[in-house]
Amino acid sequence: MRKGSFGSTRLIAAALVGTALAGCTTLPSAGPTASQINAALRKDNQTGFTIVDIDAASAPGLAFAPPPPGGLATLDQPGRIDTVGPGDILEISIFEVGVTLFTGASTDSPAQGGSFNPSARGTQLGTVKVDGAGDIQLPYIGRLAVAGKTPGEVERMIERGLRGLSQRPQALVSVKDNAYNVFYVSGDVRQPGRYTLGLPRERLLDSLARAGGTVNQPDDMVVRVTRGTVSQESRLSAVEASGPQNIALLPGDRIELFNRPRTYLVFGASDKVSQVNFGANELSLAEALARTGGPSERLADPAAVYLFRYAPDAGDETTTRPVIYRLNMMRPDSYFLSQRIGMHDKDVIYIATARANAPAKLAQILGQLFSPILAVRAVTR
Repeated sequence: MRKGSFGSTRLIAAALVGTALAGCTTLPSAGPTASQINAALRKDNQTGFTIVDIDAASAPGLAFAPPPPGGLATLDQPGRIDTVGPGDILEISIFEVGVTLFTGASTDSPAQGGSFNPSARGTQLGTVKVDGAGDIQLPYIGRLAVAGKTPGEVERMIERGLRGLSQRPQALVSVKDNAYNVFYVSGDVRQPGRYTLGLPRERLLDSLARAGGTVNQPDDMVVRVTRGTVSQESRLSAVEASGPQNIALLPGDRIELFNRPRTYLVFGASDKVSQVNFGANELSLAEALARTGGPSERLADPAAVYLFRYAPDAGDETTTRPVIYRLNMMRPDSYFLSQRIGMHDKDVIYIATARANAPAKLAQILGQLFSPILAVRAVTR
């Protein structure tokens, strides 16, 4: 009985081995081999992809490209930040000599038997708010259109309005609460809020510094500036202190900072299949491969490393087409070329499985099949 049982087990094992040998091409794999990708190009190419070898001729077209013109730099324009606008709270004082309009006659005037007092006396009119139309209302003067005027120009407007009503009037105007010459910072900053523009004109990086900086890594952050009805944005790491993206601010600018990390995906015969953040303003293909350990020494075909990307169509820059760039890491010059290839957001790296791994996997499967049989045989002896 024991022999019959053992013979049945041997027959089952033999059947399983035969099945495994027959299905060698369907062994578990991390993805297609290089030959299978080439076959898909000819027979099952539903997306219309093409394969381009990365060599000395194609590498320059994949190199790091300068940032496109425009962006935040298109918002840069001259402007003033020292003028009065709607919502501002003005503090106004009037200084007079002799017979005054706001404080009455001097107690030492000749009409009262005293001597003339030439000293100036000041009167604070209190605070005045600039209305939505940009006007203020003052006693004896009436309505003044002050929007777009500097405090000095408003002073001269008041003095002209008091001529003939007061003896040598002089006005002093200051902005107590600035609601017009301000900018707004929101999003992933430490201290969001409304800030007053200072002199000289502040720039974009100055405004972020006043708001405490970002709460995340600058390489993952996007800064958006809205001026009026126009918005532009850029990677924060691409805004340099002396560059054109570091624009001078104007009243009413709205600055938003939000987290938008750039990532790439790694699949196939790699020791670390994952989604990886760039973590830098620029990232080369060589650096991207190194971050995940590169091709697996046990599984990969180093001659078949692929970069999947939607590239601009040569005939129409507004459309894209799927392209697979093939890197042969068995060639020494590929290591130089890979340092010049710039990664794009959402790129996919695929490392093909080596065909030579199939016999090794088969041996592993057979080992798993025979281990229980050997264990049973050792027990039944």
